[in-house]
Amino acid sequence: MSSTAIVNIATLVTNDPSLGDSPLGPVRDAAVVMDGDRIVWTGETSKAPATDNRVDAEGRAVIPGFVDSHSHLVFAGDRTDEFNARMSGLPYSAGGIRTTVAATRAASDAELEANLTRLLTEALRQGTTTLETKSGYGLTAEDEARALRLAARHTDEVTYLGAHVVAPEYADDPAGYVALVTGAMLDACAPHARWIDVFCEEGAFDGDQARAVLTAGRAKGLHPRVHANQLSHGPGVRLAVELDAASADHCTHLTDTDVDALANSRTVATLLPGAEFSTRAEWPDTRRLLDAGVTVALSTDCNPGSSFTSSVPFCIALAVRDMGMTPDEALWSATAGGAAALRRTDIGRLTPGARADLVLLDAPSHVHLAYRPGVPLVGGVWRRGVRVL
Repeated sequence: MSSTAIVNIATLVTNDPSLGDSPLGPVRDAAVVMDGDRIVWTGETSKAPATDNRVDAEGRAVIPGFVDSHSHLVFAGDRTDEFNARMSGLPYSAGGIRTTVAATRAASDAELEANLTRLLTEALRQGTTTLETKSGYGLTAEDEARALRLAARHTDEVTYLGAHVVAPEYADDPAGYVALVTGAMLDACAPHARWIDVFCEEGAFDGDQARAVLTAGRAKGLHPRVHANQLSHGPGVRLAVELDAASADHCTHLTDTDVDALANSRTVATLLPGAEFSTRAEWPDTRRLLDAGVTVALSTDCNPGSSFTSSVPFCIALAVRDMGMTPDEALWSATAGGAAALRRTDIGRLTPGARADLVLLDAPSHVHLAYRPGVPLVGGVWRRGVRVL
């Protein structure tokens, strides 16, 4: 292992508020030192220690690698026709997932893994250094387990989502499908996952079904996450808080009780602006959440139906433009917020002891991520201390 210093950084975002004048902990005219896979020093360039290697940032910004805590990358096919119809006036519903289920079941392991690695590479090029992904497009014990096995080859953050929608074979027997998800399917999938998730929504699973799924997963050592309150008001957020879920994801339709519950819990509200963009749905009221003291994460929800983007910078621009977040809040939520949604303290920040995951921007400030939407601003990526872009 060798040490590397990146010097002459216009603004280094550390996400350590003790180091700067905001929660981002910005350091001006800065340097960051990596030794092996860890950050070992941050400070002003003039005070940087000697290292084996030196990279000149030439007045550009460095930020933590993005932490994308919600995606669905193990699938086959696409849903272009559905998207085209939706943009032509048809509403979005949960039913389109079944189209992807059919294509995913028919695909080989090699085809699924090739698509997975393509999307992971695409995300990495845009600065994502940690990515959670889910099953949910197999809906049989065998297909869900293989999706998780494939995902676990590429990320530690793997989520069992057998309860995405009711499998077509069980359309007339949803109770039977819940029994499968909490029984034989869970037994096959639990060894390959860290998390368990459920789509708690009309057209998917109600509150009682969702509780049964999540409590069964907890008994197998999986920690809960919840697709909550995306399409309508419902019990998802309150259930997430009740079960100490790491995150309640979407959070578009919230009551005051929901907001209060989140604010007084460890559960992170993960917002997914790509979904609102791609479905022309109502934007979450992010100011309401932030002003109440809720911890917020921003993620892509990359999936073939309702949010086919792997770009965290795009989601940051949407959050600033259409969800009322400041550029500082959006960046924090896409880095430290995502880490909180994964219950991780070793990522999402650039302070001594953290994992050396960082992004060099072709811009002097992180504000350019929203200021110059759609422009490829990622000029370099280090993951675990190794430059990968």
